[in-house]
Amino acid sequence: MTQAESGHFSSSDVAIIGAGPVGGALACRLAAHGKRVLLVDHAALPPMEHPDFDGRAYAIAADCKKLLEEAGLWENLPYPPCPILDIKVTDGKPGAPPSPLQLQFDHRQVGDEPFGWIIEARSLRIAINRRIHADNNILLLAPEQVSVVRRQESVTLRTPSGQTFAAQLVVAADGRSSRLREEAKIPVTRIPYRQSAVVCAIAHDKPHEGVALEHFLPGGPFAQLPMSGTDENPNISAIVFTDRPDLVERLKLLDNARFGAELSKRLGPHLGAIRPIGRRWTYPLSAMHAARYTAERLALVGDAAHGIHPIAGQGLNLGLRDAACLAALIDHAQDDHAQDLGAAELLSAYQAERRPANLAMLAATDILDRLFSTNQPLIRLARDLGLAAVNRMPRLKRRFMLTAMGK
Repeated sequence: MTQAESGHFSSSDVAIIGAGPVGGALACRLAAHGKRVLLVDHAALPPMEHPDFDGRAYAIAADCKKLLEEAGLWENLPYPPCPILDIKVTDGKPGAPPSPLQLQFDHRQVGDEPFGWIIEARSLRIAINRRIHADNNILLLAPEQVSVVRRQESVTLRTPSGQTFAAQLVVAADGRSSRLREEAKIPVTRIPYRQSAVVCAIAHDKPHEGVALEHFLPGGPFAQLPMSGTDENPNISAIVFTDRPDLVERLKLLDNARFGAELSKRLGPHLGAIRPIGRRWTYPLSAMHAARYTAERLALVGDAAHGIHPIAGQGLNLGLRDAACLAALIDHAQDDHAQDLGAAELLSAYQAERRPANLAMLAATDILDRLFSTNQPLIRLARDLGLAAVNRMPRLKRRFMLTAMGK
């Protein structure tokens, strides 16, 4: 039974369509600060997700931890996050040692705080779902579809059964194929990549010491991300790498022994013997960006507004920063007693802050992928020399590190 069926409120401050990590975190953050939130998702959201380890993880930048704390999620993560203490950037080929010209980031060079944390996807999902069901300021409709009518004075949402709800603002957190974005006739620019991503996890003999690896290979970047261990597997890392779609399809069909051997070719020996654990996930890659983030009483957040290459692990962070920005603007509007949370001025301020930042990250990840996903000798030499040069420039390294932390 949804909360609506138990006689909950029919008028809300903000309606959010899509209860994924961004939409769910935004709902919890707004509710924690006293806003009444209508949250709609097409899928069922049980209070306790399936608890089995599935190999997926998120890289959460330092600044995004604050949003999860304010939403009441961080302290309720059922599985502990793993801090990213250092980042190592290398270049090479599968089966060969990496180039000696490398770039290393040490978090102690910018303070005591980690660069970020690796959170299991199931851990964040469980925390969000528990919080959604526990907070009386959130009205959950799931599984449910709603029609949305945006007018100058308010937003009306209707279910197929005839239930009607009102809101001052509707937020599209419904993914790259956002129906709300399409209904608002907001065009998008899409950038296809001739790559697919492989996402999985490995257990390994040697501890990772909180070090993340970004290893650039001709087929695409290969990332090893430190995760918190378990009683069964004390040393665990998440793996995210990209390659040609045909090769990824072949890798998907390999048994664990042969798949582990392919991973070892790309990873190298620094973690000792490895073995795949959990499920194996594959995704075709593309980038996209909406021409604008707002329409009348509508704001786009997360994948509804933008999607980038996973080369820097920043996709979810951009969405969480969208949520944090929008929540702060809503707080400010109510503090100033300007009660209309769907006002054009608020939406304009949201777009002015988030769209340029997201476009800059899209451009950066696109350039990085095109620069590093090649085997041309002159380009490889130039990028190796570039990595080594940055490694010897403390001020530039510090700027890169602070950017990675969202500062």
